[in-house]
Amino acid sequence: MEVTEASGPDAEANWFLSADERGNPYSDIDRRHRDQAAWTVGNRVRTLVHGASYFAKLRETIESLGEGDSLHFTDWRGDPDERLGEGSGTEIGALLMAASRRGAQIKGLVWRSHSDRLGFSAKQNRHLGQEVNAGGGEVLLDQRVHRGGSHHQKFIVVRRRNGPEGDLALLGGIDLCHGRRDDEQHLGDPQPQPMPKVYGATPPWHDVQVCVEGPAVGDLDLSFRERWDDPHPTSRDLLGVLQDPLRRLQDEPSRLPPMPSDPPARGSHSVQILRTYPPRVPAYPFAPRGERSIARAYLKALRRARRLIYIEDQFLWSREVMQAFADALAASPDLHLIAVVPRFFDQSGLAVRPSQVGRLEALRVLEQAARERVAIFDLENKAGSPVYVHAKVCVIDDVWAGVGSDNLDRRSWTCDSEIACAVLDAERDARPPLDPAGLGDGARRYARDLRLQLWREHLDRAPGEDADLLDSAQAVSTLRRVASELDRWYQDGCRGPRPPGRLRAHHAQPVSALARLWAEPIYRLVYDPDARPRALRGAGRW
Repeated sequence: MEVTEASGPDAEANWFLSADERGNPYSDIDRRHRDQAAWTVGNRVRTLVHGASYFAKLRETIESLGEGDSLHFTDWRGDPDERLGEGSGTEIGALLMAASRRGAQIKGLVWRSHSDRLGFSAKQNRHLGQEVNAGGGEVLLDQRVHRGGSHHQKFIVVRRRNGPEGDLALLGGIDLCHGRRDDEQHLGDPQPQPMPKVYGATPPWHDVQVCVEGPAVGDLDLSFRERWDDPHPTSRDLLGVLQDPLRRLQDEPSRLPPMPSDPPARGSHSVQILRTYPPRVPAYPFAPRGERSIARAYLKALRRARRLIYIEDQFLWSREVMQAFADALAASPDLHLIAVVPRFFDQSGLAVRPSQVGRLEALRVLEQAARERVAIFDLENKAGSPVYVHAKVCVIDDVWAGVGSDNLDRRSWTCDSEIACAVLDAERDARPPLDPAGLGDGARRYARDLRLQLWREHLDRAPGEDADLLDSAQAVSTLRRVASELDRWYQDGCRGPRPPGRLRAHHAQPVSALARLWAEPIYRLVYDPDARPRALRGAGRW
C-alpha cells in the first residue's frame, strides 16, 4: 500500500481504512453513512484516564437516565458489587437496577466466561446478569465466540428519549469489575481483583477509556445491535442453559426498538470504529468471514509512521504483530518506538511462563529491527509498587490515536471480539514541531494531548510542564533519562530523595530452554491463538 502525502480533508483517507479496506461488506457500519465513508466527522472525544475517572462519568450518566432513555453495554467481566464511587448505593448493579426501575431500557451482553477454576469470571458475570435482570433490565450471557475465544469488548452506548443531542458512548479497556477503580496516585481499588503478590493487597491499575459524542455513537450503537440480533444460540453450554431460568437469566434476546438517528456534530474529531470478529461456526451474520479492521487499521497507520510510535499495552505479544512495527522502524530511520507495559504479568507460578515467552518473542523482533530506537518501560507508584498496565493505547506521530479493548497480540487481532476507535482531530496543534512526520498532516490536537497527558503522569509533572516532550527526539531522551535516574537511585540503595517519575526500564523475564519446550506451544495455541482463515495465515496477511 503506497503512502501518499496529503493534508486537510484528505488526511482521513490516508490514515483511516476505506470501506473496502475494512474487508467486511456484510456489516452496515460503513454503508449506513450518507457518503458511505468508513468513518464519521464532527465528533468530540474525551479521554478518561483511570478507572476512577471513567466510573465517575459512568455513574453520573446512569443516574441521569430516565423514562425512555436506553443504555446498552458489553463487557468481558462484570462484578455487580463494584462501586463506581464512595459508599453504598454506588454499586454498578444497584445503579443499573435503579435506572431500569425509573423506566430506562438496560440491555447488556456479557461474555459467558470460562470457569472460575481456570481464573476467569463465570460466577461474577452470572451474578451481574441476575442482579440487573431482577431490576427489570436484560443481560444475556453471550458465548457466541470462536472456540477458546472470548467477548472482550467493553463499551456502553447511551441514547436519550428527548433527542440525540445528549447521546454518548464510552469505550476502551476498563471492565465493570473489581480492581479497576484506581486513580493517578495508583494506590489500587479498595475492591481488589486477585493478582500476584508482587502487586500487593490493592494492586495499582493503569487504564484508559474514552467518551465519544457525535455521529460515531451511531456506529457503536449499530455494533451493539449486530451482536444482540445475532439469531444463533447464545450458549453452547447445555447444562448452563437449562439452569439459566432458575438463575433469573435468559437466553433469548428481546426485540430492540428501531435505532435512533445519529447524534449531531459535537466537535472536530473524525472517528473510525474498528472491530475484531473471528470467522466462526455458526457464522456471525454481520461478519461471516470475520472482521479484522483493528489489525488492518494498525497496518495502514504504521506505514505513515516517521518519528514516534507510543504504545501502552497489557501484553505486547506476538512476533507476527510486532513484525508490523518492526517493518515501520526499518522503513523510517528517524522513527522511535516507546512502549509502557506491566512489569509483571497477572499470572504467577508456572502459568506465567507462556506469557513470558510471548513477551520475549515480541521484544526480540523489535530489537532486531532497531534496538537503539526502541525503549520499553514499566510503571510503579511513588511507593515503589509496580503498576499493572491494562491500557490499550497507541499514538503515531501526534496525528493518529487509537484507544480500545484490543491488545497488541494475535488473540485481539483475530480471535476475540474487540472494539476500538481511531481518532484524527481536524484541529492542528500550534505548538512546534508543527509537522513532526513531515508528510503535511501536521500535529493534531487530540493525539498530542493524549500522549502528553499520559507522559506527564508517568513523569510526575503538572499540566503544562511538557515543553521538552513536544519534539519526539527530545521527548525520547527525556523519558530515557528519567527512567535511568530512577533505576540508578535503586542501584545506589535508595539514598537521598527519590527522583521524580514512575518509569523504569523494563527487563523481560528470561525463560529456560527446558521451560520453553512446553510453554511456547501453550502460548501459541492457548494464550495467543491465531484465528485467521488458513489462506490469510499462510500468506502472512490480516
